[in-house]
Amino acid sequence: MRPVYITRLSKFLPNEPVSNNEIEGIIGKVSDRSSKAQAIVLRKNGIKTRYYAFRDGVSTHSNAQLAAIAIEALFDEKLPVEKLQVLSAATSSPEQLLPSHASMVHGIIGNHPVEIMSSTGACCTGLQALKYAFMSVACGLSDVAASCGSEKVSTWMHASRFQTEADNMDQLSENPIIAFEKDFLRFMLSDGSGAALLQNEPNGDGLSLKIEWIEIRSYANELATCMYAGAIKNEDDTLTGWNELDVSEWAEKSVFSFKQDTRLLSENIIALGGDYLKELKEKYDLSAGKIDYYLPHMSSEYFKKEMIACQQKIGMEIPAEKWFYNLTSVGNIGSASAYVMLEELFYSGRLKKGQKILVMVPESARFTYAYMYLTVV
Repeated sequence: MRPVYITRLSKFLPNEPVSNNEIEGIIGKVSDRSSKAQAIVLRKNGIKTRYYAFRDGVSTHSNAQLAAIAIEALFDEKLPVEKLQVLSAATSSPEQLLPSHASMVHGIIGNHPVEIMSSTGACCTGLQALKYAFMSVACGLSDVAASCGSEKVSTWMHASRFQTEADNMDQLSENPIIAFEKDFLRFMLSDGSGAALLQNEPNGDGLSLKIEWIEIRSYANELATCMYAGAIKNEDDTLTGWNELDVSEWAEKSVFSFKQDTRLLSENIIALGGDYLKELKEKYDLSAGKIDYYLPHMSSEYFKKEMIACQQKIGMEIPAEKWFYNLTSVGNIGSASAYVMLEELFYSGRLKKGQKILVMVPESARFTYAYMYLTVV
């Protein structure tokens, strides 16, 4: 296998940042009532601003457009987009079942025929897409590959998507407030995109990031679904998909909304990440001393203390000064989060040759973890 380098990174965060007190002014209020979950969720997750590709009831960008803008920003006159051979695109929020997300992104870029791959799921899809591009270059199948993660969730979270369910509850003389499992995610998720350019040679006149390894592990064999969309969860923890439900239920039960079993999340998400990190520690002789920057994708700062305790348990506590993340300023952008963190660090002026970077991405959909280890060259 050939060495592979991330030579360029980019991000695109649409429109102006949205503060906490502006959220419901953009994505609306269900039944014209402020969410009871909002204050609790925002206090715990630590997010101060986020980005929405949605204004005045109208989308400003599609998901595919967000991704295409980030991809195009990787290229210039020195390295034109015509050099691109592989395009690997990830998202949790595709805007259609078919064609694939990568097809839609490629269609917007409209440069020339390339190999494409779509990674659709939740947060780990971003590193899954990057790993596909990495393997293509490493195996000598391509010399220039690009991967990206993008999310457009603002329209999914708009109050209008939940109003039919709330109205139906009101007619049944119930409290017309949507369940916490649906409502709290409206104040967790953000829009945006990030992309990486992978090549078989490092930059000649600047820093690059050599990919040492990317490891991904699914725990779906052990645990039930935690985060889901396009389905309802049954009492036995199985899912019934949208295509097995009556059309009337799609709106009445907000079937296509993002939902999360918070109990399953809190019981498993940190412990699994620690167990997997312990395995990687032994496999690669990894230690906190061999990490100069730790980039954790966190959905909420609420988990930070538990993460530190877990690291202490396995004998690998990473000092606070090595942590680098931007959740508070950009929000949780799902599959794009790792790219956006890495892009900010890459162009921060902090990096020096020889430094090591550990990127961590958890996924609660049915519990997957991804880790990536990089060397600054």
